[in-house]
Formats: sequence, structure tokens, C-alpha cells
Amino acid sequence: MEKLSERYLIKNGYVLTMDKSLGDFKKADILIEDSLIVAIKEELDAIDCEIVDATDMIVMPGFVDTHRHVWESLVRTIGTDWSLPTYLQNIYYGGLGSKLRPVDSYAANLLGALDALNAGVTTLLDWSMIYSPEHADGFVQGLQNAGIRAVFAYGASGETEYWDRASQKIVSDDVYRIKKQHFSSDDQLLTMGLAIRGPEFSHWDATVQEIRLARELDAICSMHVGFGSWGPDDRSIEKLYKAGLLGPDLNMVHANTMGYDEYKMLADSGASISITPEVEMMMGHGYPATGVFLENGGTPTLGVDVVTSTSGDMFAQMKFMLQAERARTNQNILASKNMPGELSLKAQQVLNFATIAGAKALKLDHKIGSLTPGKEADLIMVRMTDLNMFPASDPVGAVVQFANPSNVDSVFVSGRPVKRHGQLLHVDLNHVRKIAGESKEYLFSTLADTASGVV
Repeated sequence: MEKLSERYLIKNGYVLTMDKSLGDFKKADILIEDSLIVAIKEELDAIDCEIVDATDMIVMPGFVDTHRHVWESLVRTIGTDWSLPTYLQNIYYGGLGSKLRPVDSYAANLLGALDALNAGVTTLLDWSMIYSPEHADGFVQGLQNAGIRAVFAYGASGETEYWDRASQKIVSDDVYRIKKQHFSSDDQLLTMGLAIRGPEFSHWDATVQEIRLARELDAICSMHVGFGSWGPDDRSIEKLYKAGLLGPDLNMVHANTMGYDEYKMLADSGASISITPEVEMMMGHGYPATGVFLENGGTPTLGVDVVTSTSGDMFAQMKFMLQAERARTNQNILASKNMPGELSLKAQQVLNFATIAGAKALKLDHKIGSLTPGKEADLIMVRMTDLNMFPASDPVGAVVQFANPSNVDSVFVSGRPVKRHGQLLHVDLNHVRKIAGESKEYLFSTLADTASGVV
């Protein structure tokens, strides 16, 4: 018997399409059939549909988080006073991350992905350090069972050799199995990436080999680079540029303290930067590179990064990015004995960075990132009647400056509702809390006899 299509008609929403050719609609309907957006018009009539009332709601693309260590949801809140070195010492190099069992990997990614979906993040790049094939399978299964769209970035383990510029270690050959078993088709929610150490954490030859491996696998290649006290001296981007290795499939994380000219090298190559503003300012990576990348023709993207230290929502990151960059430019104006007039960065730009720009960085903009007929229906509905939002005179400003995860009424991923009326669907949250709690207790018990300072 032929399967009937799933059709939803979202009615009467204030639609922020993030598609420049379509613009926004003060009141419009969206027809979804199976996974796709079929039409967006001010008034649509369709039969055999489930009607979704979006009156007094903003309907917009789901957020795209281009850098998150998803498993760290299992140990959330422990790092609120951690600097970057303290974080690294407690999470890796014999710390909590090295104690994960495969079952913990599953629980961690299931919990972390559900947290993201609840906050309106429909797509993320999961930057992982893999200890065994079984751990990799657990991570992937957690993402799959949550129902999120994700790039699973496979990386080497985080033990002592990880941060060693003499190390030529690269990711395990298990990447070939992972690619074949879990990512053989691009027509699915999960795609593959590589989380490589890069030139500041490994031998140069290892970086070259892993970039070439990522291209062999047709995978996004992401690396932490150009931040902290070593960023200005290493000139990593210049080295990659001179070697002819830069390209739109490379994703640079942080990039706070690079040479000014290196931002133009990145922008001209089409490579992306994932800016995680809250964590960068808190932990000592350096000042967010939003403005300097824009000045050199680049388009930043946004990430949450470590949920040990901050919440897993993009609303907070949009605020941090916007105000950090405004503060930077305002301070320069004040130093010249003048007062700022027009603010340098607009809320609309930051919303773009958090949606369509992120999708482009992850090579997914042909599928998601904007509400465009023909693309997959990854969208969220944000209530404008909540007390912190009402009355919302400027919907873009409302999303960027006023909203938080509690305002997210509904979330669709690939045309499938995963949250409605403020509640996640298709998931037993009591079970998730149980297995995550058990894994958290196990992790902390393994460190009970150490002087890590986290237990």
C-alpha cells in the first residue's frame, strides 16, 4: 500500500525567510509536504493537511550551530569558572572525556542534541574526539535518535599526544567504516566531517594529510586555529594559504588572534570561521573576530562550543556576538573623543550568521538555512505573545535581542515536527534523564580519587 504523504499547512505566521529573493512576510502561510517546503504565500488553501496555527508567532529557519562539543551536555555547568587551560586539563588528557564508555557517548549525544532542538537549533556540527569505533557508533546513534540534523565531525582522541606539535598522529582508519556505515548517502539528516587537530596542535604533515583525507571523504574539515597567546605567532592561515590548502570545505574555529591579512586569505578562499563569542571572551581565546572577518569580506558563523560553561542555545550567542562587536567599534569611536552614531552591526546580520551563513559553511545551504520552496522544512516558531516578547514591534530584533528557548513553541526538522506547543515530541524525557544521570555519575566516580578539582 502506498504511503500517504505528510502535509502541514502553517497558517498566519510572521515569516522571516532569510531568502533575499523572497524577503519577509508580515502574514503568510507555508505548505510542507513530506520533507520539503512546497510554497510560501500570503494565503494558501490546501486539502489533506494538518493545520498549524502560527498566529502571533515568528516563523523562521532553525538555527545552525557550526561548532559544539555535544557530549559535554553530560557534564554541563561544571566549567562556569574555567579558563581554557583549566577546561582542557579537566575534560581531556585523562580527564572526564577520556572516561566515556560507548554507552555514555550515546546518552551524552542524545541529551545534548535534544537540548539543542528544544532551543530551536535544528542543525549543528558535533566536534568529537573518538576513543574507539564503539564510541563513534554511540555518538552517531545519539544524534540519530534525537532527530536532529548534524555534521558528525570525527576527530582523534584527546589524550596527551593530542596537543603535541611533533605528533603525526591522524584520525583512525575507522573513518572509512563510519563513512560507509553511517554516511553513505547525502540524502539523510546526518553528514560527515573531520575534526582535525590542525597546525597549532599537531605536526604540519598531519594537518596536510587530514585535510586531504577530508577531501577524499567529501567531508567538512574543521580545526581550532588562531586563538590564544600562540595565534599571532603561528601564522597558520598563511601557511595553509601558501600550501594551496585553503578552500570552502575548511572550517576554522575561533580565529581570534590571527594576523589581520590572514582574515582576507580566509575570506577569499571561501573558508568559514565559527565564532563562539561567549566562550571565547570568558575562557581566554581572545576577542571575537566578527568585525575583522567582515572587514575582510568574510561572513562569520555562530557556535555554542562548550556546554560545560554556557547554555546550549543560539539566542545567547547572537546577543554576545552583536554586543561584543558593537562594543569594539564603539570604544574606538569613544577613544577619538566622539560619540557613536549608527551602530556598526545590525541584528539582521547576526540572524543571517545564525541561519543561512551557518548552513553554507556546513555545505548544507542547498537544503536548509532559509525558508525557500524546494528546500527541506527545517523551521521554528517563536511566540510573540510571551511577556518577554510582547509587544514585538520588530520581529528580527525580537528574535536576536529578546527571545530565549522558552519562547520556542514549535520545531520542525525535514518536515517532521519534533517540538509542538512548547514540548518535545517522540521522546521519553524521563528515560533520557535516567541514562544521562547514570552516565554522569559514572564519569564523576572515575575521578573520585584524583585531584582534578571537579568532584
